[in-house]
Amino acid sequence: MSVLRSVKGMHDVLPGDMARWHFVEQTYRDTVERYGYEEIRTPILEPLELFVRGIGEATDIVEKEMYAFEDKGGDRLALRPEGTASTIRAYVQHNLQALRPYHKLYYLGPMFRRERPAKGRFRQFYQAGAELVGVEEPTADAEIVEMAVRFVERLGLARVSVHLSSLGDAGTRPIFRAALRDHFAGVAGDLCEDCNRRLETNPLRILDCKVEACRRHADKAPLVLDYLSDQARSHFEETRRMLDRAEVAYVVDPTMVRGLDYYTRTIFEIKGAADTLGAQATIVGGGRYNDLVAGLGGVPTPAIGFSFGIERVLMLLDDALLPQPRPLVFVVGIGDGGSGRAQVVARELRAASFRVEASYATASLRSQLKRADKYGAAVAVIAGQDEAGRQAVTVREMKNGEQREVPVAELAAALEDFR
Repeated sequence: MSVLRSVKGMHDVLPGDMARWHFVEQTYRDTVERYGYEEIRTPILEPLELFVRGIGEATDIVEKEMYAFEDKGGDRLALRPEGTASTIRAYVQHNLQALRPYHKLYYLGPMFRRERPAKGRFRQFYQAGAELVGVEEPTADAEIVEMAVRFVERLGLARVSVHLSSLGDAGTRPIFRAALRDHFAGVAGDLCEDCNRRLETNPLRILDCKVEACRRHADKAPLVLDYLSDQARSHFEETRRMLDRAEVAYVVDPTMVRGLDYYTRTIFEIKGAADTLGAQATIVGGGRYNDLVAGLGGVPTPAIGFSFGIERVLMLLDDALLPQPRPLVFVVGIGDGGSGRAQVVARELRAASFRVEASYATASLRSQLKRADKYGAAVAVIAGQDEAGRQAVTVREMKNGEQREVPVAELAAALEDFR
């Protein structure tokens, strides 16, 4: 019978990898909670219309990448491809706006996009993000960028840079889109099939195309920062001043385009080294999306956020910076009833907050010590018949082989260095 394998582009995370995942997740939780963010969890399966309206019908995600289907009841559903639309859907559905003037929300979980698997890109991938909903002021923009930067710093990621720009507002987008349409209309014959379609539906998407001919013409396209309204320019400049005061280093990148239609005003990315991540070097990406809440049926509400793919962050993680795992204590039972004694000792040590493994069946001391070594135990506790009569055990340090007899009542204190 053939071995069943995971779906292409969807991978298993094995126990040996989990320490790295936990480090990223716990560092993220700790960072955003310091800023007052609260966790929200949304369903993996959502109405297809949520992403059509929220992300944009002309985006690659909606057009090409979503796992979308009709269920037995005729409902059109999709596996969520990103977290912001789901978070805002929950915000609107549960009328969170009525509870307080603004909300700080964060999430972690699996997302799904049927794109070509590549370095750091999967069809099921894990994403974390944060959303600040209800604050219009540039203070929120600066805080979101700063929080993302502090998270990356706490991970110890090297060779990263912050890129900042603005997509303007309702007074900017129509004028800028018209300028892009005029620019690309003159070279439409050189554009790929997708970009010729984008020329009519959303010319901003052409700026993000990776086809060489399209890329060449995009490099000569008008820059959005030249088209900002006075209000949008003032907002962007104040955001920059606040980041300067927070000592957050960044570069203004007027060629940057985020891949989702809901962005307005401030956008930013934190990029890693291309030689590690390849052409898609973005680690963290985000920006302001003031129209999304209203677009999903809520009261017009300003909002800003960011997200990152955990797998891509893991590619840059220096394992030397990971916290060391807690030492393992392996309890060995010897002689008649040895496995039972081992389980009793293990139970008491676990209650005292030790990380403990114990033998499930009686075997020779030699074979059990080999097993303790194979599991990476720092110390073995030998519960033999002779020691049991003296209400004692033998403690053996696996690294140097030194061992000593310890009364059971004093065992926890004797193992304090291995807690």
